[in-house]
Amino acid sequence: MLKERVMSAVVLIPLVALLAWLGGWWFTGFIAFYAGVTTWELMRLIARTGFSQPIFWLAIPLAMLLVAEGGLPPNQLRFQAILVLSVLTGLVIALFLNRPSAPTDLLLSVSGAVYLGMTLRFLALLRHREEGLLWLIFMALSVWVMDSGAYFTGRAIGKHKFWPRISPKKTWEGFLGGLIFGTIAAMALVPSLIPHGSWWQGAILGIIIGIVGPLGDLSESIFKRQAGAKDSSNLIPGHGGFFDRIDSFLFVAPVIYLVLQIAGW
Repeated sequence: MLKERVMSAVVLIPLVALLAWLGGWWFTGFIAFYAGVTTWELMRLIARTGFSQPIFWLAIPLAMLLVAEGGLPPNQLRFQAILVLSVLTGLVIALFLNRPSAPTDLLLSVSGAVYLGMTLRFLALLRHREEGLLWLIFMALSVWVMDSGAYFTGRAIGKHKFWPRISPKKTWEGFLGGLIFGTIAAMALVPSLIPHGSWWQGAILGIIIGIVGPLGDLSESIFKRQAGAKDSSNLIPGHGGFFDRIDSFLFVAPVIYLVLQIAGW
């Protein structure tokens, strides 16, 4: 397992780094593709519950389209049209689905696509910002330090369960360890990477990442627990699925982007 994890990382990390460095439609297209794969994984998890039969060929293109639209010049009417037309198209499709759960299938398919497409699009939006590549690097490193800090702290001294109903192995000690280490890392990274960035900005962003990052992890765990699955898929040897690798960023990317926009950083 360790060998598979290392080999996957050796292949994927340089590829993602290259696409992030290229930016533009190279990176936006990659994120759109990633959204399509994660949506496929989510639909499979939902199907495993036996509660619904998701409409894969509606959900996957919609998630990808929501990300790709973020790579175009802002246009509120176009964005609203994509959402409204996708729902109306889904309703028409549901009329022809000869199965009792057709309305539920539609709602879960559209909401799943919106959940992943709308959150992952913020990775593309963040890259489009001035100094967007540097902010992506900051976010990725901060999340990695937070996750590592939480894991090793939890293993060393973790005793009090954080959210046992959803993720039995997570502890409050691990959560606090991730928050502390992630914040320290962010305090060092912002002034090092971002022109005119300061340690106190890093502290604020680090605390935010330390709080919302675990929520992204838990949000994915809800689906896996209901489906009785350990991983979202086995597409990445040693790492599970695409959904497993991006769960924290589903919360972190939108929140960080909105904080930067509102604060004018």
